[in-house]
Amino acid sequence: MLARLVDDLPPGWLYEPKWDGFRALIFCDGEEVVMESRNSRPLARYFPELVSALMTSLPNPCVLDCEIVVPSPEDGRLDFFALQQRMHPASSRVNLLAQQTPATLIAFDLLATGSENLTNLPFRERRQRLEALLDGSGPPLRLTPITDDEDVARDWFAAFEGAGIDGIIAKHPDSTYQPGKRVMAKLKHDRTADCVVVGYRTHKSSRDAVGSLLLAVYSDEEEHEWAPMFGGLVPIGVAASFPSAQRRELFKTLAPYVMDLADHPWAASVAEAAGQPGSRWNPEKDLAFTPLRPELVAEVRFNQLDGGRLRHPAQFLRWRPDRDPRSCRFEQLEKQSSLRLEEILG
Repeated sequence: MLARLVDDLPPGWLYEPKWDGFRALIFCDGEEVVMESRNSRPLARYFPELVSALMTSLPNPCVLDCEIVVPSPEDGRLDFFALQQRMHPASSRVNLLAQQTPATLIAFDLLATGSENLTNLPFRERRQRLEALLDGSGPPLRLTPITDDEDVARDWFAAFEGAGIDGIIAKHPDSTYQPGKRVMAKLKHDRTADCVVVGYRTHKSSRDAVGSLLLAVYSDEEEHEWAPMFGGLVPIGVAASFPSAQRRELFKTLAPYVMDLADHPWAASVAEAAGQPGSRWNPEKDLAFTPLRPELVAEVRFNQLDGGRLRHPAQFLRWRPDRDPRSCRFEQLEKQSSLRLEEILG
């Protein structure tokens, strides 16, 4: 079951934190655990510690709707990069990471128990059944917090962002579980930042159209130990998803700013990466880019920062000719929070 994006919380609903990890359906029968992603990709082999805990905590057959997250060992905040690292093809590496960065499974819906299908029950009843099922269970299997108080939900929306929570999910108390339909509502963080455009990649369908803009902000070694390698301009992600006409327009706009890579602030980092795979997730991907003089500032919209980088591609809003590129610093992006995952889960 999915959620539609809303501008405000619907009144009179039930509210939960929106976890930004790996969504998973869990099928347990007491002898086997099947763990599937939203697109039915098997996940169980990557999280052996969760499988072991589920076998112990849930001996009776059930189906759960959950989120897999990894809290940082250092500060307890959600670490999406560490979660991504868990998807490793080597079993030895999987087992090592299960010890070094163990995952937590956060349950938020119960779809079946035994031979009983619960999807036609109202959500308030499914929640009660879920609470009873997980009563007495402990880490790494946890129950998501829930409230019917809008003010509490708004407090969560503000306070939990720095800890890695993506927003608030709202569910109607009488709603049945409807797979594939956007029955729930989601209120997500929506923030803007001014970034230096340091390069672009061409679109896969045309060499005279921009596919993505490479974004960076100024930082120093105290904030990022790798800042000197990038000439003080730390990469934070890209802006993408332009209409076709805008892609060609951007190509013409950026042409006067193209520079020699040898003189670019990222020259040292590019030289060090020479010969390395293009991407951890797609080694064949070409990460070459057209370098630009770091003179253009773009205002972009983004919704989440993780490990110093944008979780998802940003949305380009406008150019900011009034901004000095050196005034675009990393501190404008961060939302600090002292909350650990354990504090949010109670």
